[in-house]
Amino acid sequence: QVQLVESGGGLVQVGGSLRLSCAASEARLKIYDKGWFRQAPGKEREFVAAISWSGGSTYYADSVKGRFTISRDNAKNTVYLQMNSLKPEDTAVYFCVADGDLPKNPVPAYWGQGTQVTVSS
Repeated sequence: QVQLVESGGGLVQVGGSLRLSCAASEARLKIYDKGWFRQAPGKEREFVAAISWSGGSTYYADSVKGRFTISRDNAKNTVYLQMNSLKPEDTAVYFCVADGDLPKNPVPAYWGQGTQVTVSS
């Protein structure tokens, strides 16, 4: 069973930083595109960022561009999301995803359980 396990969420003040990590359980996921979605209370899930399997291409939602950075370490089968200059509207549950074609596929094949990020003002 494929598992994506997120960590690194928490409570941070406006303007602060957090780094999310997501470790994949199966080696075959090293050649999958990886990414992050988020869901705020009362809102639909939305795309945040994605990175190609090689790490050569990255994609960001306009709302996080310039503040968030996605990266991956295939040796560790882990993807990261560095979040800087956090705003209250970044408060959400963040989900790690893996798929063969991100960000084109709006519903990725594999999802983590989610990690809460709360930005206090």
